[in-house]
Amino acid sequence: MSAEQPLPSPLASLFARLDAAGACRPEAGRAVSDFGDARAEAAAVADAAGTVVAPLTHLAVLDASGADAASFLHNQMTNDINHLAPDQWLRAAWCSAKGRMYTTFAIWRGADAGTYRLRFSADQMAFIKKRLTMFVLRAKVILADRSDDVAVFGLAGARAAELVAGLGLAVPELGKTAAGAVGEVLRIDAARFELAVPADQAAATWDRLAAVARPVGARAWHLLDVRAGVPHLSAATQEAFVPQMANFERIGGVSFHKGCYPGQEIVARTQYLGKVKRHMYQATAAADLAPGAELFSSALPDQSCGQVVISAPSPAGGFEVLAVIQENALDASIHSSGEAPVELAAPRLPAYMSEAPAA
Repeated sequence: MSAEQPLPSPLASLFARLDAAGACRPEAGRAVSDFGDARAEAAAVADAAGTVVAPLTHLAVLDASGADAASFLHNQMTNDINHLAPDQWLRAAWCSAKGRMYTTFAIWRGADAGTYRLRFSADQMAFIKKRLTMFVLRAKVILADRSDDVAVFGLAGARAAELVAGLGLAVPELGKTAAGAVGEVLRIDAARFELAVPADQAAATWDRLAAVARPVGARAWHLLDVRAGVPHLSAATQEAFVPQMANFERIGGVSFHKGCYPGQEIVARTQYLGKVKRHMYQATAAADLAPGAELFSSALPDQSCGQVVISAPSPAGGFEVLAVIQENALDASIHSSGEAPVELAAPRLPAYMSEAPAA
């Protein structure tokens, strides 16, 4: 497998085997972009009657363990870690002092007592681990990069719950987790799960899942994020948004009842005193747009009016996009820069934005 940064051993063996069969094509770094036909994979993801499995190598796991792990994370993250139940997972962000999100996490309790697992974009591992370590000081916390030890797989579709049960795992309810011999499972939504599988079981687990579900890559998996309105931050969008710009508080990523954390004053002020002038919208585009790409509008000719969060191939052709856009730019066409600008069509707020916010 040709990549700028080959997947580490022992997980490398699984993906080397897939590559030998001509199955996967990696993006720069370690992400498996697709299995040769991104458009068909997007159609498989969108088919409610189908089932897909994805090697989520664009994601990585960082473990925080030790007597002070919970309090340490609670004091750093936007959500309430102190009250995270053993069978629960939650979304959280880690912000700069200016309230800008470094990244977004899924956080859950590991099988080992006192261990918390943070799942986020693999291209941010070095930065996140190094910077979090700076805040450990005298706290009894150990941060461990599990890139060599844990494979993350995604399951979605009609038979996803059946496949989870077939691995000997309890099928958790929405927002819950379960653990077993093959690792841990998080229920992301009604028909979507993520599995954290020990490296020595990754190949066997993949074979069992891929015998039933269609393999798809990260681009197709991102289509589910776009349609759910869930931001996936990466190195390209690091420190680009306060949580409210990416609607992160509307999907349960921020607690306004906990104590201080980096950027908390700005996040709280934005929520209670300010008016958020940028929100994350769903849209379509005729061509692909890279995460972090700046957007422009004739309504605001002298400045950028937003940024792309993620883009994914659409089964209907073109691409489906999540982008943070300034509200008063919506009065005119919105497009990327360059000699061949790509226009965003039909920008709209995700459905959850019309619902009452959580208390």
